[in-house]
Amino acid sequence: MQVKLPSERFFGKFEAVFLFYGAMPTGVTVSETGRIFICFPKWGDDVQCTVAEIVKDTLQPYPSAEANAVSQANITTSFISVQSVVADGRGTLWVLDTGAPNFSEPIIGGAKLVAVDLNTNSIRSVITFTEEVVLPTTYLNDVRFDFRVGRAGYAYITDSSSRGPGAIIVVDLETGHAWRRLNGAMSTSPDPYFLPKVEGTILINRNPDGSTSPFQLASDGIAISPDGKMLYYCPLSSRDLYSISTEVLRDRTIPDMNVQADVQYWGEKGASDGMITDAKGNVYAGDYENNSIRRILPNGIIETIAHDPRILWPDTFSIGPDQCLYFIVNQLNRQPRFHYGNDLRQKPYSLLRMNIAELPAPTY
Repeated sequence: MQVKLPSERFFGKFEAVFLFYGAMPTGVTVSETGRIFICFPKWGDDVQCTVAEIVKDTLQPYPSAEANAVSQANITTSFISVQSVVADGRGTLWVLDTGAPNFSEPIIGGAKLVAVDLNTNSIRSVITFTEEVVLPTTYLNDVRFDFRVGRAGYAYITDSSSRGPGAIIVVDLETGHAWRRLNGAMSTSPDPYFLPKVEGTILINRNPDGSTSPFQLASDGIAISPDGKMLYYCPLSSRDLYSISTEVLRDRTIPDMNVQADVQYWGEKGASDGMITDAKGNVYAGDYENNSIRRILPNGIIETIAHDPRILWPDTFSIGPDQCLYFIVNQLNRQPRFHYGNDLRQKPYSLLRMNIAELPAPTY
């Protein structure tokens, strides 16, 4: 007699928007008009363009092939290795360039925040960073915006370094002046007791020579409240969620050691890469250990809204004008660096979406 044994329950309705058969994507953003942009950091794959737009089921270099072609002559105006793209809801695509292909030391002048005008499809402005802001160990990861403060607004960027201090980088978009906050703080640092487990296996660096080392990345996921007053963030190597007042982050009269006193701890939400906020203040976060997507309500209650084996490392999130949550699934844990040089990824990678019946948090 055959007996059907109980099995794990999977739930959450989502659909594939685009499948990737080339380089591995990390970032996605959907503009207020529904245009979809993707980024491909240079981590070892054959990256044809590090920023692209999905146009009629094809990937097209954005804003041009020239902008994606790197040379020493145009290091500050071309894209080197882009980790994140964010459409701000008011006609601009912001491109966060690590300037650090293969997690190398950032190229001076190459680590930058670039504003691309979505109406003219041309680069409007470039903000580069001083060596006091982008350290030799810095890896610029993700960014959020608020245009209701200052003359031109502010940006908040996570430094997810694996070799140095994590931080939140605050940028005055009017002047381009930037500074580090929560530099090396506990809340922006990897949890030293965190041991990630993905697909039933402990996730550590496993080198071709047989040596191993912990996989530890600092502050990564970031989201901003609908009123712009609260910034949520989390280290990649942690299951914890933190928040801090954006006013405190911007106030240069407060010493950085005192800024830490304003950090709020929200508890465990699962280990996350990307995060995003909707217009009602709900925070959406991936859980890459459990193939899941979580929703954290403003009162702190956490719900799992999707759990499926196909959500194999949920990376960046975006909420479109269609009230859908878009997210990249890229099998990051199957990269060669974790498997003694063996690439276990299976193409295609995917861009998925699920209806959440909410609009994105406003930026202005």
